[in-house]
Amino acid sequence: MLSGGMQQRTALARALANDPKILLMDEPFGALDNQTRALMQELLLGIWEADRKTVLFVTHDIDEAIFMANRVVVLSARPGRIKADVRIELPHPRHYTMKTTPAFSAYKAQLTEEIRTEAMKAVEMHHA
Repeated sequence: MLSGGMQQRTALARALANDPKILLMDEPFGALDNQTRALMQELLLGIWEADRKTVLFVTHDIDEAIFMANRVVVLSARPGRIKADVRIELPHPRHYTMKTTPAFSAYKAQLTEEIRTEAMKAVEMHHA
């Protein structure tokens, strides 16, 4: 039986085997422990940096979104519409240490606020 990380590496290799133009990933690392998740993020970024394939990566993890993306799109609560479209202008290749930089923190603050205001609206609508 393969570990969660090995299963994800195998799934990633399978997805890339046919050389797709676009790679669609929906919470691919969500079930992994924190350390394995970080390693998988770095693995995928390394693949992207070599090929520059388009990747649509869905995540609820703000740090993951900032670290992985060149662009983060925040969706609104019901109905799902684009609430914010933020260009992530951090240099490549990316190294995990960038998660402690002031620029990373600024993106995190901005996106946290976007998501928080949307969550507050959703709660208000639910209680109305």
